[in-house]
Amino acid sequence: MRPSVRLARPLLRRARPTPTLPLTQLQPHPQQPPTLKPPTPKPFSITPHPSSVNSSSSVNPSEVSHFNALASTWWDPHGPSRILHLMNPLRHDFILSSLSSAPSSPPYPHRYLDIGCGGGIFAESAARLPTTTSVTGIDPTPNILAVAKAHAAKDPSLTKEKLRYLSATVETLPEEEKGLYDVVTCFEVVEHVDHPAEFLDACGSFVRPGGWLVLSTIARTWTSWVTTNLVAEDILGVVPKGTHDWNKYINEEELRGHFRGWAGWGAPRVMGVVYVPGLGWKEVPGSEKIGNYFFAVQKVAGV
Repeated sequence: MRPSVRLARPLLRRARPTPTLPLTQLQPHPQQPPTLKPPTPKPFSITPHPSSVNSSSSVNPSEVSHFNALASTWWDPHGPSRILHLMNPLRHDFILSSLSSAPSSPPYPHRYLDIGCGGGIFAESAARLPTTTSVTGIDPTPNILAVAKAHAAKDPSLTKEKLRYLSATVETLPEEEKGLYDVVTCFEVVEHVDHPAEFLDACGSFVRPGGWLVLSTIARTWTSWVTTNLVAEDILGVVPKGTHDWNKYINEEELRGHFRGWAGWGAPRVMGVVYVPGLGWKEVPGSEKIGNYFFAVQKVAGV
């Protein structure tokens, strides 16, 4: 314990909060920051990154490889995806709160598009809601998508009409599905793509007027580096090592600025959340400025 504490202290002193930059001026760092060393922030960019799968995709091959390796443990509530299982109830609470906040929200039942659905933790739970018409989950990681399909097949109520999984990215979805979904979600996804502004624009095109785009991500601050990289991955090991690239985190102000410059979207709703060991995820007002947060924005006109 003591050697680790002595090592961490000078590192924490060197870490500094990063400046807020427009989302369209950010450019991802090409490599994962070295272990136990606070990285130097780089801005994101909407231009295709050379490590992208192709010029029309936000997907990074190294991200796909990393999450494919976690496929077999996706539905283990005590395994590497435990944090996601514990976060799922808050996802639903935040969506319900967002929908209830605007009289112009689509009436029940709802059609969901879950982008980056992984093994289906959220997609399955959303499909079981009596207020849901259907859920489409898409993901580019074949091993995890196979796990999602196999797990859903165990529940006879999850028919193909109620829940379908597609091996796809948001850029490869059919054009005719644009503007059809009441709720489009991308939980814990935007911090794993190469050019987030283009990715968010593509996600938003599938939201119907009055519908909501809902996501969760992490602020890019020295506090989030300590909690998600140093503590969660390197010290406690509650998150698989290599899951997070701190340089890809996005501050709440950057997301607000992105949608403020895009006509047809309402004022965002934000909820900061903190993981408390032994208690799970809890809403903590103001924590969106330093760590994990939910972000929702309503399409108030055709875009």
